[in-house]
Amino acid sequence: MLRKNIYATLIVILMLGAASAQTEKGVPGYTDPLRTDLEKKNDREIERAYQSTVKSTDKEEKKPDPWGDVRPTPPAATKNKQ
Repeated sequence: MLRKNIYATLIVILMLGAASAQTEKGVPGYTDPLRTDLEKKNDREIERAYQSTVKSTDKEEKKPDPWGDVRPTPPAATKNKQ
């Protein structure tokens, strides 16, 4: 009985450790109150540069068939002779 209690306690401790790790820095929506204004400004500049890069790559024309250069062209359709 004592062994089961020890195992159950260890499992609970491990689960609490994993749950508390999710509240650390790096989780979306988490803001560090100790960050300086300069760090926040730098983060905004990095985010703006990222968004402008994403927008510029979205504007580029995409080929409808990226494997078109690799595949042979399909044979021309022949008329159905009967």
